[in-house]
Amino acid sequence: MSAKKGTRLKLWLAVAAVFLLGCATGALLTSAYSLRAGGGRDESRGRRGGHDRMVEKMRDDLGLDERQTAEVRRILDETRNEYRALRAEARPRFDAIRQSARTRIRALLTPEQQRRFDERAAERDARRASEDR
Repeated sequence: MSAKKGTRLKLWLAVAAVFLLGCATGALLTSAYSLRAGGGRDESRGRRGGHDRMVEKMRDDLGLDERQTAEVRRILDETRNEYRALRAEARPRFDAIRQSARTRIRALLTPEQQRRFDERAAERDARRASEDR
């Protein structure tokens, strides 16, 4: 193999390695973003789809009959409502702490940074409100 072909092969291998690393990095970042943005939250947030999956998994794993399945579903519904009530009670304290932190952070920022900070905060608040429904 000539030196020119060897250099060319090394160049192509380097390009392929960079491409593969880029693909792997993209996949990891996509996965991280998905988790951070709320992917996989159904069960932990009590949404109906996650609730149903949990009941089905318990039925399959434990071999529950129809009566037991119905009772588990009822218990989980009641529990979900208790969690919602608890969150509603605690929300004002969380909101006050969040607002205090935001006020302190805003004081450090330039007017342009404050504008962008306020936009991001509004986006987070909207996302949080939609998750709580």
